[in-house]
Amino acid sequence: MKKKRTRKDTKLESEGAEFLVLGRLLLEKITAFKTYNNFPGYDLIATSAENNTSARIQVKSRYQTNWDGFIIKNFDCEFVVFVALNRGYSKPRKSGDSGIKEPEFYVFPISYIHKVRDPDNKWGKIAKNRLVDFHQYKDQWGMIHEFLETPGKF
Repeated sequence: MKKKRTRKDTKLESEGAEFLVLGRLLLEKITAFKTYNNFPGYDLIATSAENNTSARIQVKSRYQTNWDGFIIKNFDCEFVVFVALNRGYSKPRKSGDSGIKEPEFYVFPISYIHKVRDPDNKWGKIAKNRLVDFHQYKDQWGMIHEFLETPGKF
């Protein structure tokens, strides 16, 4: 009989990812706030008081360095920021490399997520191999800044 795998509780890590993204936005001089109520479509709100604009941001994260995708079911936002927390590999490597490294941030406009998602996937998982050229979105905080300056562009 196959042993049922238990899911690791990563609630603290996912909260941490939201604060990491919030901190990066503030360092990029993008005013942002964490939503403390449970809004299913977004976790953070970036704003521009000068332009009276805002962008809803959903934060997705994966604990393991060898992540294979992420789950998204609600698309009620302007951006999805995926955080690869890179806290190690799921299985030890023969080389002894733990895989632990600094987190990586990918800023995806929701239009990109719509293009790469598999509408037949009932779990809402977007597999890593569907994220075409995802590296070009690494640390692209300027897209959020530009969105706030010129709403309706994305």
